[in-house]
Amino acid sequence: MAEKKSVFEEMMEHNVRYAQTFGLGHLQTPPVRKLVILTCMDSRMDLEQLLGLQVGDAHMIRNAGGLATDDAVRSLILSTHLLGTRAIAIIQHTECGLLSITDEQMRFRLTSETGKDASHLQFHAFHDLDHNVTEQVKRVREHPFLPKNIQVRGYVYDVKKGSLREVIVA
Repeated sequence: MAEKKSVFEEMMEHNVRYAQTFGLGHLQTPPVRKLVILTCMDSRMDLEQLLGLQVGDAHMIRNAGGLATDDAVRSLILSTHLLGTRAIAIIQHTECGLLSITDEQMRFRLTSETGKDASHLQFHAFHDLDHNVTEQVKRVREHPFLPKNIQVRGYVYDVKKGSLREVIVA
């Protein structure tokens, strides 16, 4: 019986086939739609299909929760100042893992599983999706190194229905 291939072997085999017909080498670094999307790393969101985008249309920044962390903001600064994006969409989603746990629970779990002190780690768990989207939009809008004329909007994606709903932030 043949040994099952690892996910890495499967990826590399797929890439060989992909590269044989690759036709996107002409795309430029700045996104065509001048859009950057900050969203969760959740694997259920196919952003191109969900938003009607093509490869090259937008920058995609993904992290747990779709949060405007320092590193995400660093990417937003580069996207806006260096690569010309003029619109930022922050998209979070229903059933996010960060809605199901507290930072304290996650630190306890890590300490229990690894035997290492995790008390210094921040996971930015949250309990109110709309409130959290609002806070991320405000953080981006108020950041001193992001242009004030950039459009920033927040959304919630429903992973069961496939629908997107805007969270109005004054």
